[in-house]
Amino acid sequence: MLEHTVDVIFPALNEAEALPWVLARLPEGHRAIVVDNGSTDGTPEVARSHGALVVPEARRGFGAACWAGLQAASADVVCFCDADASLDPDDLPRVSRPVLAGDVDLMLGQRAPTARGSWPVHARLANRALAWEVRRRSGVAVRDLGPMRAARRTALLDLGLVDRRFGWPLEMVLRAAASGWRIGEVQVPYHPRTGRSKVTGTVKGTARTIRDMSRALRTIQP
Repeated sequence: MLEHTVDVIFPALNEAEALPWVLARLPEGHRAIVVDNGSTDGTPEVARSHGALVVPEARRGFGAACWAGLQAASADVVCFCDADASLDPDDLPRVSRPVLAGDVDLMLGQRAPTARGSWPVHARLANRALAWEVRRRSGVAVRDLGPMRAARRTALLDLGLVDRRFGWPLEMVLRAAASGWRIGEVQVPYHPRTGRSKVTGTVKGTARTIRDMSRALRTIQP
């Protein structure tokens, strides 16, 4: 096996249908860490059969899964990516290379929908409002708080992230900005996901995400 320089953390809850395509698209030098967050559809077995390192995380929550993957990672640079095929892992070098090169400390993937329905209107509007609030508070010109991102592992571990739910992506950006990190953003295609959405694809999931991110906005000062 080729030595990897980037660990890619895939939080996963019942993503067995999407994982074969997702893991087959992993670029050279990027190792998959699939964090199973309590799946009942065989997600861990599918992930292992496609060469991924599988990390179990019994505590439900997007942030809990990301944190477990971060602790299991060993590469200097780590990426985060959804496991539902809405993001193409082949695009990961767009976010990992600037971090590897030392040009930025945190690179975010700004989602560019490829089809009607890729990004529901209610989720897009909520994301836009939260990104505006980040810009207002921190001065960092972000347009999206999306799930594809890259940073150095030890720096993330030292950042003091505490959210274990849906506020994790926002907390990372706010704490990074407060710490003076160089934050960049690059567009990545955003496709219709495979399977049923459990987060922003539903109004209930979007409401949970807004609640968790609003809590992060109240508790973290830029």
